[in-house]
Amino acid sequence: MAKDKKAAKELTIEEKLAQALVPVEEQPYKIPKNWCWTYMGIVAQWGSGGTPSRKKPEYYEGRIPWVKTGELNNEYIYDTEEKITNEAVANSSAKLFPVNTVVIAMYGATIGKVGILGIEAATNQACACGVCSNGLNYKYLFYYAYFQKNVFIRMAKGGAQPNISQDIIKNYPIPIPPLDEQIRTINCIESIFSKLDEAKEKAQAVVDGFELRKSAILYKAFTGELTKQWREEHGLTLESWKNTKLGDTIRLLSGQDFKPEQYNNKNDGVPYITGASNFDETHVVINRWTPVPSVIAKKGDILLVCKGSGYGKTIIADFDKAHIARQIMAIRTNDNIINEYLLFYFRTQYEYFRNNGQGLIPGISRKVVLEMQVRIPTKNEQVYMVEQVKSIFNKEILAREAAKKVIDQIGIIKQAVLARAFHGELGTNDLTEEAAIELLKLVL
Repeated sequence: MAKDKKAAKELTIEEKLAQALVPVEEQPYKIPKNWCWTYMGIVAQWGSGGTPSRKKPEYYEGRIPWVKTGELNNEYIYDTEEKITNEAVANSSAKLFPVNTVVIAMYGATIGKVGILGIEAATNQACACGVCSNGLNYKYLFYYAYFQKNVFIRMAKGGAQPNISQDIIKNYPIPIPPLDEQIRTINCIESIFSKLDEAKEKAQAVVDGFELRKSAILYKAFTGELTKQWREEHGLTLESWKNTKLGDTIRLLSGQDFKPEQYNNKNDGVPYITGASNFDETHVVINRWTPVPSVIAKKGDILLVCKGSGYGKTIIADFDKAHIARQIMAIRTNDNIINEYLLFYFRTQYEYFRNNGQGLIPGISRKVVLEMQVRIPTKNEQVYMVEQVKSIFNKEILAREAAKKVIDQIGIIKQAVLARAFHGELGTNDLTEEAAIELLKLVL
């Protein structure tokens, strides 16, 4: 374990070195011959901060950045949510740490998160702050601490708010390469991470743009652009689309609520659909049943949430039959319109529904639905349009899922890169360079 430096002052350099080096039998893994294992408390000075009294609001009206663990996001810190005064620092355990201090979260849900101070700042007591010696590059310590996050989490002690202590951090082993190799290791990590972050950004754009791309597809569908070639091939124009009032093409059912004693969660009776919480992305979630149904929605009906926080949402019923609550309307199409065509149309009219919500608990009236204007192509064009939209949507779903997998894998790849880096396996180490143990002697 790292020894008290005060007690070590009277020791010879050899004795100090013996205390600073991790015994062979305690070394976590093998490293290159010109590296050495020491402790994080040997190569950095560690401290923590404090929280000025909240009873003195004026303490929080200053200009000194004050870092909390929630602001540690594995990157540089250039600004903070709260700033404190010099008086706050003087009258609390808070203290200023210099630029390039490495910060590790010690408490609660943020344990193991790290950051680098890009500014001079104070911290609260949940932050362990490491100021590197001349023998250790601060970025090397940052990436190593980031690499060890899961280990720190496993080492956490306590019940309601588990924590790691400064002693755990100070006595934690760290492999030290020669200084030039530290720089090469950092450069290699950052080069690879930059490419991974770029890939993640592109993948995230695919995920984030999913709904926007769906909206663009539906816009093309209901302006006629998506099926333009089909119409030309069949000798039709947009004039074949008929404008009509929705009430002339559907049967609209309004739901009815039940008292608690009239429904159950034991699969007794028919499904009871109560609101938006029953709508998944592609199907209806059933978690209540009733033995006394009265307003029955059937398979193929379009279910529209007409009241409550999710009003305007729609889905096609994929069950045989179910009772619908007052928050739901069931829309049953006639032979002139395909239910999936109307569903996609409703998806383009979500804002229309939202803008027409009325009441303290916003809701859509039957009149709003029945008086909607809808353009209806020929039945064959509807069929073709639905096929095209579903095909494109399926491709978009596959692209989104692939992008999500890429995002998930990037974190794993980063850990693999760091593992190789701190094992000395990046291919950058030069055995002819002066051994890291000489650096350690200078530190001691």
